[in-house]
Amino acid sequence: MIGQIFSDRYEVQQLLGKKAGRITLLARDLKTQELVIIKLLSFGGDFEWDSLKLFEREAKTLKNLAHPLIPRYLDYFEVNSPTIKGFALVQTYIPAQTLEQYLQTGRTFTEAEIKQIAKALLEILIYLHGLHPPVIHRDIKPSNILLGDRSGNSVGEVYLIDFGSVQTVLATETGTRTVVGTYGYMPPEQFGERAVAASDLYSLGATLIYLLTGTHPADLPQKDFRIQFEQVVNLRPSLTRTLKSMTEPSLERRFSSASAALEALDEPQIESVRTLNVIQPAGSKIQLKKNRNSLEIVFPPVGLNSSTLCTSEGVDPLFFSFITLIWTINLFLYPSKRLNLLLFFLYSILFLMISRFLFPLLKRIRLRLDQQQITFKNELLGFKFNRTYPSPRQDVHLVYISKRFERESKTGNEVNVMPQLILWAGVHKYQLAGANGVINSEPEIEWLAQELSDWLDIPITRE
Repeated sequence: MIGQIFSDRYEVQQLLGKKAGRITLLARDLKTQELVIIKLLSFGGDFEWDSLKLFEREAKTLKNLAHPLIPRYLDYFEVNSPTIKGFALVQTYIPAQTLEQYLQTGRTFTEAEIKQIAKALLEILIYLHGLHPPVIHRDIKPSNILLGDRSGNSVGEVYLIDFGSVQTVLATETGTRTVVGTYGYMPPEQFGERAVAASDLYSLGATLIYLLTGTHPADLPQKDFRIQFEQVVNLRPSLTRTLKSMTEPSLERRFSSASAALEALDEPQIESVRTLNVIQPAGSKIQLKKNRNSLEIVFPPVGLNSSTLCTSEGVDPLFFSFITLIWTINLFLYPSKRLNLLLFFLYSILFLMISRFLFPLLKRIRLRLDQQQITFKNELLGFKFNRTYPSPRQDVHLVYISKRFERESKTGNEVNVMPQLILWAGVHKYQLAGANGVINSEPEIEWLAQELSDWLDIPITRE
């Protein structure tokens, strides 16, 4: 095939790829002497009519695109030679390697380079998705992304190629649906023959994860269909959170647009805007341990002023567990209902007094946060009572209510109200300071608020 001339104009220079009835060639335009790419669809034994529909759609789509980082449409013609019969699409040649080729040579990418690549591709997607009708690529992956040579601090020009799986809204409305894409980069909705703009965001997120980890997304562990990449590579929490939102299996929880994802990438780091350098106050007995994967806070016994860490679940379940146990024992030991009720009442009062005055003197509270959940433990005399809640980081926010004065309804006097520090994880509320909280020292409140804000990489909502 080398040296063959198509349409009396394009001389084949090199075979670039071949798969299932498709051939990609590097050719020279004999009129302009420029190199071009020819994509051939041949009518062979494995030919399918769906392939022709996609091929014609790719040609029509490229003809209407005008973006410097997307190959430009040049020509489209029928091929009827002794060796091949089919159709040919001619587009501009971009002298660059694919990201897949770079990975195969052992190249690695820094976080800064990943963000540059992500921003460049998101800008392309903003253009594609903003067309009428929107153009959905449906097959974003390392082998369909070209990267030019480095230039100064720039990672190089980033190009999006291969629109052979492209879908437009018009195609969907007319019922022309074909399941296309690459396993590992396809979001769940695409398996159901449905692709939307956010589907490209999933594929891009999976591509970035591959660049960061060096592992194909399909080979990474999954939990509830979510790619678990956090343990494989250490990233800034903000980038981790953005990638998780891009690869969220649920469309409702994924970024809805490329603009939203780009805005998230452009958000300033918490570390760069921090104005306070708050350290743990002298004499504080709170224990705090943290690393990139987890944050653990151990609160010492809180004394008589507070009995528990207040959560949205209300009263500590330890009390109800004890009451249930006493009631069950009484049923077996005392057949008399009247005596049973009297003893049950006395035991309940006794335990209530113990839980109110003794437990706060002995009980420690341990709060642990990691990438997936919040674990809350009451520890008393070696016994542990755990509550664990799922808590994706995007569902967590921190509220700091500053010190203020409020007027009592009965006396009309103004009283000092301590600051409140509240950690919300979805519908679960953890009141760390203030009424029913475990911290009543203002310096400790400010210190702990800053530590949580830094580790979670979220701002403090101040009220």
